[in-house]
Amino acid sequence: MFLGEYQHTLDAKGRVSLPAKFRNQMTGTLVIAQGLDRNLLVYEAGEYQKLVDKLTEREDFNAKARQLRSFFTGGAFETDIDSAGRIAIPQKLRDFASLGKDVAVVGNGTRIQIWDSGAWHTYNEAAAGSIDDIAQELADAGLW
Repeated sequence: MFLGEYQHTLDAKGRVSLPAKFRNQMTGTLVIAQGLDRNLLVYEAGEYQKLVDKLTEREDFNAKARQLRSFFTGGAFETDIDSAGRIAIPQKLRDFASLGKDVAVVGNGTRIQIWDSGAWHTYNEAAAGSIDDIAQELADAGLW
């Protein structure tokens, strides 16, 4: 399980070091995909396949299902952790998430999020300000 927040920097080639705790849990090919919050999501290939399987269960005649599937798969990129513990993030994905030099690498259960540090701070502050309402809404819906 991936937990915690770590501050890192992108190098000139668009690579970021993953925290040692995260690297030790990841094996094989990784997939970097666009996130719904203008961040990036990093999955182990098997976890990403589970997401794709769920997305492909939907009918192709459903426009929203097609759009969601295209969003998560069209911009996805396969990569490996290099010998220095870094992953390369393609320019297209760096642009999507507006990544600057400073990034936040955030554990999110079965995946990792990569945010521009400023965007992560803003997002996290907004979430913290409304966390009671969010928790209550999820509890009322039976999801918490």
